[in-house]
Order: sequence, then C-alpha cells, then structure tokens
Amino acid sequence: MGRLVVSEFVTLDGVIEDPGGAEGFAHGGWAFQFERGPEGDEFKLQETLSADALLLGRRTYEGFAAAWPGRTDDAGFAEKMNSMPKYVVSSTLESPTWSNSTVIASDLVSTVAQLKHDHDEILVAGSAQLAQALLANGLLDELRLMVFPLVLGDGRRLFGESVGQVKLDLLECRQVGAGLLILRYAGTAAEG
Repeated sequence: MGRLVVSEFVTLDGVIEDPGGAEGFAHGGWAFQFERGPEGDEFKLQETLSADALLLGRRTYEGFAAAWPGRTDDAGFAEKMNSMPKYVVSSTLESPTWSNSTVIASDLVSTVAQLKHDHDEILVAGSAQLAQALLANGLLDELRLMVFPLVLGDGRRLFGESVGQVKLDLLECRQVGAGLLILRYAGTAAEG
C-alpha cells in the first residue's frame, strides 16, 4: 500500500496562499524573500524524486502545467515533474495538456485508496483546498511543512474551520537556510 504525502510552504501564521507569486495575491511571492539553503533545496529535490505520482488541485495543476513543461535542470527535478503521472482533482478541468495527466472528478476517499494501491508515494504539493479535504478526511500519511519566518496577517490558511481537529505526530524538526523550519508529521492515515 502506498503513501500520500502533503507538502506545503507555510508562514508562521499558517498562510499557504501564493508562495510563488503567480496567483495575484497581494502578498504573493513571499517564499522568495528567504533562502532555503543547500539543505532545504536538497529536501525539496529528494521529496520530488522519491514520489512516483502527483495529486494536485486544479489551480496548482494549472500553475505547474504552465511552468514545468519547458524546463530542464541538471538535478533531474524538471524531468521528474514532467514525466511522472499527475492526477488532478477537478470538476471543471476537462482536457489536461501536461504530459501524463488524468482528471479525477469522483469520490476523493475511494480515489485516494485506488491511487495508494497503484503507487508507492503520491505527493500533494500546494493545492490548498485539496490538502484541507485530505486532512479533514484523515487521508494523508505524512504532512511536510516548510515554515517560513514571516507573518502575513491575511491569506488562505492551511488549517481552518473546514479541517476540524486533527492530531499529528512529529517525525522531524530541523532548521534550514535563513531561519526556515522543516516539520514532518505522521498523518492519521499512517495510524491505521
């Protein structure tokens, strides 16, 4: 049985909205104010290289599909992003254009169960609404947060009323780069 890993860039006040600056959020691009350092970059690289599928929400998928297909790099990150299977949870996207992409509009719980059967490690990057649904339904095996030393005051947050109470067990805590923290938690799906 495979694992589902949710990975997020997050501020100290829980904001995950538009860390890269492509979504038009007033504070967009906030993640670029900080250096992740070699250890932080290596963490993100290994996280992607160890996954064998992506599960994304529509908005994150569209942003990635606009950015990644033309990219290359020496580390293999771009090649991995472009070649691995991508599953998009959406009721509006009909014809995905990025290679190896499949739209999923069915029941999230049964879809995740099937994906875990078919893949060893499924990575969810960004995809705020999807990440919240996965948390609320106890479907993730691991939650990885890269916490940036910044308070924005407003913006979409990872943890909100729609998530409810979720107990997580700390697996790792370490500092990287310019005061960023990597936090890894075992999710509720890992318990059962």
